[in-house]
Amino acid sequence: MQTFSEYTYQQPDIEQLKKAFTLKIKEFAAADSFEKQKLSLQEIYQLREDFESMRDIAKVRYTIDTTDEFYQAQNAFYDEQSPIYEGLISDFYKVLLASPFRQQLTEKYGKLIFELAEMAIKTHDKSIMDFLKKENRLNTEYIQLLASAQIEFEGKSRTLAEMTPFQIDPDRALRKRASEAKWQFLNDNHEKLDSIYDELVQTRTSIAHQLGYHNFVDLGYDRMSRSGYGKEEVAKFRDMVREHLVPLATRLRNEQAGRLGLDALKYYDESLFFKDGNAKPQGDPAWIIAQGQQMYESLSSETDEFYRFMREKELMDLEIRKGKAGGGYCTYISKYASPYIFANFNGTDGDVFVLTHEAGHAFQVYRSRGQDISEYTWPTLEACEIHSMSMEYFNWPYMDLFFGENADRYRYGHLLGSILFLPYGCAVDEFQHFVYDNPQASPAERNAHWRLMEQKYLPHRDYGEHAYLDAGALWQAQRHIYLMPFYYIDYVLAQVCAFQFWIKAQDSHENAFRQYVDLCDLGGSKPFLDLVKAAGLKSPFEEKTVKEVVAALESYLKTESTKWLSPV
Repeated sequence: MQTFSEYTYQQPDIEQLKKAFTLKIKEFAAADSFEKQKLSLQEIYQLREDFESMRDIAKVRYTIDTTDEFYQAQNAFYDEQSPIYEGLISDFYKVLLASPFRQQLTEKYGKLIFELAEMAIKTHDKSIMDFLKKENRLNTEYIQLLASAQIEFEGKSRTLAEMTPFQIDPDRALRKRASEAKWQFLNDNHEKLDSIYDELVQTRTSIAHQLGYHNFVDLGYDRMSRSGYGKEEVAKFRDMVREHLVPLATRLRNEQAGRLGLDALKYYDESLFFKDGNAKPQGDPAWIIAQGQQMYESLSSETDEFYRFMREKELMDLEIRKGKAGGGYCTYISKYASPYIFANFNGTDGDVFVLTHEAGHAFQVYRSRGQDISEYTWPTLEACEIHSMSMEYFNWPYMDLFFGENADRYRYGHLLGSILFLPYGCAVDEFQHFVYDNPQASPAERNAHWRLMEQKYLPHRDYGEHAYLDAGALWQAQRHIYLMPFYYIDYVLAQVCAFQFWIKAQDSHENAFRQYVDLCDLGGSKPFLDLVKAAGLKSPFEEKTVKEVVAALESYLKTESTKWLSPV
C-alpha cells in the first residue's frame, strides 16, 4: 500500500492547465445533450483533482518543514498561481449556471452546487489577481514568523508549541515565567505582526471594493459560502452566548480559582484546571497513535476501517519539531482519496484532544469521498466543525486508554474547555467585524477594541502588570484572524451542535453515533442548516436551542463538579 511519503508530487504546468481547462469549459458550454455535459463535467473535475492534489501535497510537506527549500519554493508557487486556478473555477461556474440542462444537472447533483457557484463568482474577478497573490504571500509570511520562534527557556531553545506544557505546569511561578516568555516573543515581533495584519486588512478591503462590496465583511461571508444566514443572525447568536454562556463561564472560572487555591485567576492560570495538574497522556506520540487504534476499533467498524487506513498509509504527522508550522489541521488529497492529519503533540492532554478533533474531520471526509463532485466532499466550515467537535465527545468512553485513572479528570477538563471557549470564539468574531467595518483603524485602536471584547465576553480576565497583553494584543497569536477571516464563529456554532450530540449520547451512545455517521456520509451535499436538521439537531440560531444546551450542561456540572470541589 502506497504511503504518503511515496505519493508522487509534480509541480503543475499552469499554462498547460489553463489551455486544457479552457478547452473543457468550451466543450461543456457547447454540449448539445445532458450526457455530453455530464462527460465534460467529469473531465473538468479530473483536471481539478490533479491540480488540487499537487497543491495539497505541497502544502502538507511545506508545513511539516517550513525550512525545506524545495517546498518553500512550491508554497510560493501556489501563492502566485492559485488565484489563476481560482479564476478558471470561476469561468467554469459561469458556464455551469448558464447550462440549458440545469434542471437535469440539479436532479443529478442537487441545487447546492448552483448556490455555491453563484457565491464563488461574486468573490472572484481577473482584476483582483494581484491582490489575491499578495494576500497569499502575507499569510505565508505570518506562518513563517510564528514557525521561526526560538524561545530560550529552561536551558533550551523552544518553539511556541513546546512552551505549552510549561504554561500549564502546577508550579505557578513556572507557568507565569513560561507565559511571559511566550508573549515576549510576540511582543518582540508585534510591529511586524501589526504590519502584516495592516496589509492583510487593506488588501482584503481593496479586493472587496474592486468586486463591488461595501467592505470585506460581506465578501468574507460569501468567501465562506454561508447559506441560509448572514451577519445579522450571527450578531444575534453572539448576544445569546453573552446572555446565557458568559455567566456560566464566569462562574466556572471562579470555581477554577477555588480548585487552584487562588483568590483570583491571572491570565497564566486559565489553562490549568486542577491544582496538581491537568490529565496527561501516559505515553509518547507513537503510543497515543497505537492507543487510538484500540479506541476506534471499539467505537465502530466504520472508525476501525478509517483509522487503519490512516495508519497504514502514514497519513498523520503529529510530533513536534523545529521548523514545523504551528497548529493542527486536516486536509484531503483527492487523487489518493486520502485525508491527512497534521498536529504538534507536546505531551499535554491537548495531544489527545487534537487527535480526536482532527480525526473527526478526517473520518467525515473519508466517509464522503465518494461524492459525485468535489464541492460536496467537504461541507462548509461551520458544518465541518460539527464532525470534529462531536468526535471529541464520542471518544469519551475510551479516554481510559490514554489517561488511565485520570480519564475523568480529562473528560471534566475537556468539557470545561469547550464551554469556556464559546465566549472567546464570539470575542474573536466580533473583533473581526470591527476590523473590517473600520479598515483604517490603527493598531492601537484595534488593540483597544480587542480589550473591549475581552471585557464583554471574558470579564474574568486579568493580565496583571503584563503591558503587552493588557494593551490588547493577545489576538495576534490567533492564526485564524490572520489566515481565515470570519472562520472562528464556525467553531462556536458547531460547538452548540456538538453539545447536542453529547446530550444524545448520554441517552444512547450507539444511536447518537449512528446519526453522526449518517451526517458524515452527507458530506457537503446540503447547506449548514439543512445538515443540522438532517442530523436530528436543532439550529444553534434558535435561542431555545442555546437555553436547552446550557440547561443540560449546568445539570451535568451540578453533579460532576462535586468531585472537584476541593483542591486535588
